[in-house]
Amino acid sequence: MAQYKHFRIDYLLHGKYKSFYISAEAMDNASAWHWASVDAGFGQIPKYRSDKVPRVTKPKAEQLGLTDVEWAES
Repeated sequence: MAQYKHFRIDYLLHGKYKSFYISAEAMDNASAWHWASVDAGFGQIPKYRSDKVPRVTKPKAEQLGLTDVEWAES
């Protein structure tokens, strides 16, 4: 069984600071941008773990007003 870790993701949405925590096996910059877009309301959450959903890329997220995504293990 995989070990899940807790991560804190901070970002700006139209210049307003947002922050949230997520539990995941691993985190990287692409995943952080995707999960920040989900938290902001324009990314999709899979109904089931096996479902494949389109991931929001950094350029697409920036077009929608998301900037300065940072993440750290907490």
